[in-house]
Amino acid sequence: MESKANLLSQDKIKSRFVYRSIKRIFDFIAALCGIIVLSPLMLVIAALIKLEDHGPVFYEQTRVGKNGKKFEMYKFRSMFVNADQMLDELKEQSDVEGPMFKMKNDPRITRIGHFIRKHSLDELPQFFNVLKGDMSLVGPRPPLPSEVAEYSDYDKQRLYVIPGCTGLWQATERNEVGFNEMVQLDIEYIQKAGFWFDLWIIWKTVAIVIKPNGSY
Repeated sequence: MESKANLLSQDKIKSRFVYRSIKRIFDFIAALCGIIVLSPLMLVIAALIKLEDHGPVFYEQTRVGKNGKKFEMYKFRSMFVNADQMLDELKEQSDVEGPMFKMKNDPRITRIGHFIRKHSLDELPQFFNVLKGDMSLVGPRPPLPSEVAEYSDYDKQRLYVIPGCTGLWQATERNEVGFNEMVQLDIEYIQKAGFWFDLWIIWKTVAIVIKPNGSY
């Protein structure tokens, strides 16, 4: 069995000051532009969510960011209001092994929720997380605290950098791989991270929004 020794150096990551500075400036400008340009679409999505069941438009969920810092992540609500209470009943039906829950035919998802999740439109409010600095446009997806509680030291390497709205996992394999493969892709991203690599992932993500790659 392949040994899972830690592959990343936090000191090396911290030394990349120029890259991190450029990335933060780009994130802020791109997120602000995204909010302005996509505001008509976001208003339409908000109206459709409200019309379906008259519940809240947005969903806030505690996630774990860089170095274990917790923050509230914003999304368009794609599930029924009581979805969190139903999770314990569905955990055994997860389509992904490991400390992450994913279910292809999740009964908690609303009709409009199926559409916005398929095209990743439920993620648009995360532009506000990017403005606040809790998230970047590109990076590992921020996990739930309950998931991190089950992480090995190897898995915790995902938390060495600011989490992202999209990343190498989402732009390539998405739901075609399990938790361990997702961690490997995140570590590969952190090792290769650079401005042009980030732009390539953003480009791939835009293509997936237009032509989904199996997200659910």
